[in-house]
Amino acid sequence: MNIVTALFEWARSHSLLLWGVSIASLVTFIGTLAALPFFVARIPEDYFLRSGARSSRRYANSPAGLLYLIVKNLAGVVFIIMGIAMLFFPGQGILTILIGIMLTNFPGKHLLALRFIRQPSVLGAVNWMRARSQRPPLVLPRTDPVEHD
Repeated sequence: MNIVTALFEWARSHSLLLWGVSIASLVTFIGTLAALPFFVARIPEDYFLRSGARSSRRYANSPAGLLYLIVKNLAGVVFIIMGIAMLFFPGQGILTILIGIMLTNFPGKHLLALRFIRQPSVLGAVNWMRARSQRPPLVLPRTDPVEHD
C-alpha cells in the first residue's frame, strides 16, 4: 500500500510533467499516424533489392546538397528517437524506427533495414499502408545479401 500511496503522491507533485509527457505522446502518436503512410508510400518497391551501396557523396558537391544530407539525417535521427519512445508509449515504434533508419546514412544501414522489414508484422503493416496508397507491395530479396570485403 505504501508504494501505491507514494506513486499517487509523486504524480500529484509532478502533474505538470505528466501532462507534458502525455501531450507529447499524443502528438507523437497522431503525427506518426499521419507521417508514416506518407513515407511508406514513397519507398520504391525495389528499394530492398538494391545493393545498398548508394553513395551520399553525390549530394555533398554543393552547399544545397550538403544541407539536404544534414536535414535528411537529422530527420532520420528524430524518427529513430520517436520510434524508440513509441516502444514504451502509444505509436508504431518499429515502423518509425525503420523509416528513421532508411533516412539516415551509415555503414550497414541496408542490412539493418532489411532485418527490420523481414519481420512478418512489419512487412505486413508496410504493405497494408502501401496498398491503401495504391502502391505495389515491397519486393524483398530471397536471402540476406552477403557483405564482401
